[in-house]
Amino acid sequence: MSEGGERLVVQPGQPEVYVPVSVSASDHKRLPGFVKIRYVFAILGFILMAIVYGLKVNLSVAIVGMRNQTAEKSGAVNITHSDCPDHVRDATTAKDGPFEWGEEVKGVILSSYFFGYLVSQVPGGRAAEVFSAKWILFASVALNIIPTLLTPPAAMIHWSVLVVLRIIEGVGGGFSFPALHVMISRWSPVEERSLISSIVYAGTAVGTVLSLLFTGLIVQYINWEAVFYIMGGLSSIWCVLWWLLMTDSPRINPYISEEERDYIASSLGEDKEEVTQKKSSVPWKHVWTSLPFYAILLSHMFSNCGWYMLLIETPIYYDQVLKLPIYKITIYSSFPFFTLWLYSLALSAYQSKLISRKVITITTARKISTFLASAIPAICLVAINFLHCQEGLIFALMAVGTTLMGGMFSGFLSNHIDIAPRFAGTLMGITNTIATIPGIIVPIIVGQLTKTNHTREQWSIILNSAAAFLAAEAVVYTVFGSGQEQFWNNPDVSKDETKDATEDVDEDTKI
Repeated sequence: MSEGGERLVVQPGQPEVYVPVSVSASDHKRLPGFVKIRYVFAILGFILMAIVYGLKVNLSVAIVGMRNQTAEKSGAVNITHSDCPDHVRDATTAKDGPFEWGEEVKGVILSSYFFGYLVSQVPGGRAAEVFSAKWILFASVALNIIPTLLTPPAAMIHWSVLVVLRIIEGVGGGFSFPALHVMISRWSPVEERSLISSIVYAGTAVGTVLSLLFTGLIVQYINWEAVFYIMGGLSSIWCVLWWLLMTDSPRINPYISEEERDYIASSLGEDKEEVTQKKSSVPWKHVWTSLPFYAILLSHMFSNCGWYMLLIETPIYYDQVLKLPIYKITIYSSFPFFTLWLYSLALSAYQSKLISRKVITITTARKISTFLASAIPAICLVAINFLHCQEGLIFALMAVGTTLMGGMFSGFLSNHIDIAPRFAGTLMGITNTIATIPGIIVPIIVGQLTKTNHTREQWSIILNSAAAFLAAEAVVYTVFGSGQEQFWNNPDVSKDETKDATEDVDEDTKI
């Protein structure tokens, strides 16, 4: 018997194969009947993304308390300010830190994460497909927790040591999306794929908001070192739960009921006693000539242009243009991500019901979600340009745009699993690698455009540019997106054998 509940089968003249063995009732760990292990996975996946994103962004706030602000020398720069009325600013004085890091060093430290993030996604996705998605995800979190706990002593040694740790943390972060796609493809029934994907990936928004809020509080009321020790320590609890509760496949999980195992296997078109899928080579030629794949790739990239605008640049807009006090900036920047979380769950749950009842197809669900996550936020960003310092209306439009972007979780972000579940990790690694580029470029461009000009007119260039990318996403995905499994997902079926099937009228490609 191999590890993970597989039986070695040897037949004369045939190669050795491992066949998954259903866990008998006596092998089950007793859990309450209402607990569904696929939702345990979804919740642990949600926490995983919250950890990865929380530990990713906490340094951007903590570094304020790490740097010695008093020792910094600022040159005289003439800045053109917004014509909005100035609010009374907070009088709270930030604590000075021990490090005299200039803006250049600060920029290197904060951007170093993306170097590891860029190079690890495709290898991480492929390793999850071929070896073990469970342990790749365990490594993902561990590679975030360990550098986080080592951040204070590393910073004391030299900022370059901190850069190395951030690169390692980026490598771990790069594993997360692709490997989770592999796990979702194995654990989510087709009808619930939107819901489970949304639960998991909504952790990115919640983790970001909670990290930003609590990092500021910890720095203010304790010290900057405590940020990394507290967050790293609490995150370690997840590792224990993941190790004990999760397996790569429902078929070998000791906690899952027979009914739930059979339901997932039936939905995915699997025989619970079938031979373990062989690890196939990625059909690169078909991938790079697939219109549905390019629809995901371009949508992911265009979406991130708007996503990073709303995630990273909105607080700067509130500060430079509306001149809001810090407490308002915190509330206005954080609140929409909680509504995004709730909206994404509600939308995906509703669509899952419609899919299971055959009211809409998977393609229709993906296109509706992506359209809502792109077209309406684009309209909101353009509309903001016509509001003159109207704080309430601007916040409302920002909140609506940010909230509706939650549709991407049940939209194109779930689509890799639809078109090629066998290679979902690799495909996610490719698209997320390319879509990470806007995360690096957007802050640089915004910084250059607003370096000496904080006016509404200058920011209109930024808002309109982000809106244009989101509009392009809506058009591209609506025209070329598909929820149909592609023929190249199955290496045993040639293109010729599937030609007849793909030439049939495909209602699934219509909205």
